[in-house]
Amino acid sequence: MRRITRIATAGIASAALALSVTACGGGDSSDAGSDSNGGKAAIAYDIGGRGDQSFNDAAYAGLAKAEKDFGIEGTEAEPSEGEGDPDKVQRLTSLARAGNNPVIGVGFAYAPAIAEVAPKFPDTTFGLIDDTSKTGKNIANLVFNEEQGSYLAGVAAAKVTKSNTVGFIGGVETPLIKKFEAGFVQGVKDTNKDVDVKVQYLTQPPDFGGFSKPDLGKAAAQGQIDAGADVIYAAAGLAGSGSIEAAAKADKWAIGVDSDQYNQSGLAAYKERILTSVTKNVSGAVYNLVKSVEDGKPQSGEIRYGLEDDGVGLAMSNPAFTEMKDVITAVDQAKADIIAGKIKVKTAP
Repeated sequence: MRRITRIATAGIASAALALSVTACGGGDSSDAGSDSNGGKAAIAYDIGGRGDQSFNDAAYAGLAKAEKDFGIEGTEAEPSEGEGDPDKVQRLTSLARAGNNPVIGVGFAYAPAIAEVAPKFPDTTFGLIDDTSKTGKNIANLVFNEEQGSYLAGVAAAKVTKSNTVGFIGGVETPLIKKFEAGFVQGVKDTNKDVDVKVQYLTQPPDFGGFSKPDLGKAAAQGQIDAGADVIYAAAGLAGSGSIEAAAKADKWAIGVDSDQYNQSGLAAYKERILTSVTKNVSGAVYNLVKSVEDGKPQSGEIRYGLEDDGVGLAMSNPAFTEMKDVITAVDQAKADIIAGKIKVKTAP
């Protein structure tokens, strides 16, 4: 797989030039349309990049599977520290000019850039993960019912806590991450109203460092543990790995997010204390979009994934978790009730 490496920005113009040269050999083709002829696909990563053991790695897994199954050439593009929308516009433009189809922006931060770039390449499909605010004929909005999976995590947390105190850590206080919070808190309270849920966000927009700094997640988790929490659920991207480390070292339970973090090699030292993970089938969404383009029937519009199609869920990789029969029974019942419409999960606290 050809990879565009992380580029340090020294001003928008230099970053744009460097990325253009890396992505497409310095060509100066027009923005009037795409020269894509199939067989190439690209993903542009969110904050933290590949190796976050979470959101971005899930997207990569989908691209890697598509590359293997369809014989396509996959390209990855990394974000740069402190970049703005113009940098994302240049990145997506370079990927589209190079003939990639689809071009997928991993995360809601790509919404403005995709809205600007997609009309210039009408024959290229653009995937936008976690956002429906920007739409177009050639834009596929790949979104998830994160609150549903988080509700199940809340049920599990309320069943396993011994201190009657659990914690939620959000990377950045955005509407998307507040969906995770809302579902988790509701799941806890519906299971045991006496359990206290401590909620903390690492950063506030426009500071998105809460998705990329493990030390922030570690400190927040330690603070919640010191306050009595014995289960910590973090929806914080790469920063969540710090919370998992803190929980594991304190012999408390951690709940992962996005990927099945029990199986992430970078977290192997802490896996025994990763109770479960709230999974989002980002890999499946990426794979399905690439497949739709390869099949000549590209997806567009809102493509939503929820519990009913395993688009979100709760990982069952840790044997210690699956052996908790009463917990699994409660989780399974909650899942069935959500799918049946008996439980309406909130999307905001």
